[in-house]
Amino acid sequence: MIDNQHERALPVAPARVGPLLDRIVGADSPLWPVDHWPPMLLDAPLGAGATGGHGPVGYTCTAYEPGRMAEFTFTPGIGLRGTHTLLVLDGHSPDSCVLRHVLRAEPHGAGRAGWPVAIRWLHDALLEDLLDRAATEVGHPPTRPARWSPWVRVLYRIANARTKATA
Repeated sequence: MIDNQHERALPVAPARVGPLLDRIVGADSPLWPVDHWPPMLLDAPLGAGATGGHGPVGYTCTAYEPGRMAEFTFTPGIGLRGTHTLLVLDGHSPDSCVLRHVLRAEPHGAGRAGWPVAIRWLHDALLEDLLDRAATEVGHPPTRPARWSPWVRVLYRIANARTKATA
């Protein structure tokens, strides 16, 4: 079972971060790191029942609370059975919050090898980029932005070459 979590404490009220979550979909998302990663696209506005994904990763939105939570269930074919969820949580004070991403899934088929070798590393890099972007959007850019490891850079080049070859 995979239980992969990323979070960032932000020195702003949840009401400042919630609108970013609500705009996670699209090529102009202020939250999704579209400058390096395929945008999150859905066939309908963000809400339960909307389907889509990013790049080769497909999912359906299975729960949505505006400004607070968006849950997505992976579609068959990616090699993971489970969900990934973005949450805007209250912080320790009214002027703080936590942006958290939780992936809980069971790998199967190609995902058994794909997760530990490649998917995990790309996923983790994307999420750290997303958290950096959130911090920057609310006026508190990270003092040490996330950096991709050499392995992530290799995987990213391979994934981009495959995307261009199939386009």
